Amino acid sequence: MPKVLVVDDSLSVRKVVEKALEGRGLQVLAAASGAEAILMIDRDRPDVVICDVILPDKDGYQICQYVRTHPAIGATPVLLISGIDNGTVQARAAEVRSDEVMFKPFGVDDLVRKIDHLLAGRSNGTQKAAAAAPPAPLSIPTSSAPVPASNGPSSASTAPAPSDQGLKKRLEALAGTPGIRFVALTDREGFLIETAGDLAPDADEVAGALASCLAEASDGIGRELGQGRLVGTILEYESGTLLLHGVGPSALLAVLVGDQGVLGKVRYYVRKAVPELVQAL
Repeated sequence: MPKVLVVDDSLSVRKVVEKALEGRGLQVLAAASGAEAILMIDRDRPDVVICDVILPDKDGYQICQYVRTHPAIGATPVLLISGIDNGTVQARAAEVRSDEVMFKPFGVDDLVRKIDHLLAGRSNGTQKAAAAAPPAPLSIPTSSAPVPASNGPSSASTAPAPSDQGLKKRLEALAGTPGIRFVALTDREGFLIETAGDLAPDADEVAGALASCLAEASDGIGRELGQGRLVGTILEYESGTLLLHGVGPSALLAVLVGDQGVLGKVRYYVRKAVPELVQAL
C-alpha cells in the first residue's frame, strides 16, 4: 500500500487530506512540523510527500530539499501547498525541485488526481530524473529547529494521537444525544476537523462551509456593533434545525437537530461540551 506523508500544522487540513486519500486505499502519515516530518521521512520512507510551505519551525522548501538530498528516497515526489499564489513561491518550488505546487483553497478531487499522477509517475520510473539532477545544498540548521526528545507518549511522533481520539469520543458522545442527527467540527476556514453521527453524503462538508461563512460575516457585524466574536446561531429548516456554536478562537461546531422539541436540551449539552472540545483541540 503506497504511503503518503502529509505535513501541515493545521489539524483540519491534515484531516481533510487524510480522509480523501484513505478513501483511495492509501496509507496516510501525518506530521505537524518540519522536525516531525524529517523523522517520518527517515523512518517510514513515504512514496509521496505533501507539505505546506509555511510550518512553525522549518518550511516546505527545506523539507523538499531534504527529500531531494536524501541518499535513499531522493526521487520521492513532493507536492508543496501554499496559501500564497505568486511568482516567488513558484520560483522557490522550482529551485528545490518540487514536483507540483497547489494553492489554497483547493478541491479534494484535484488533490487526489495530483497524487494519483505522482504515484503513477513514480511507478513507471519518470521520477528518476529528479534523483539524477545535481542535489541542491542542504540548508536545514539543526540549532533553529531542535527535534523534541523522545520520552514516551509525549514525543513529537505520538503527540497528536490523544487529541484526535479525544475529539472523536467527545463528538460521538454529543452525537448520541437524543434528537441530534450529526455533529461536525470545523475550523473557521471551513475545513473539517472531525465528525460524528448519521451524516448524509457531503452533509458534513456543507455544514462546515456554512458555519465558516456565517462566522466570518457575523464576526464582522459583531465587531462593528462592539459585541465581539460570534458565539452561536440557529438556522431553522423544514425538516430540522442547524445549531452553530463557536469552539474557542479557531473552531466551529455544527449540530443538526431533528426534533425542535429537544433544542433547549441540545443547546445545554453543546455549551457543556464546548470547554472539553477546546481542551481536546
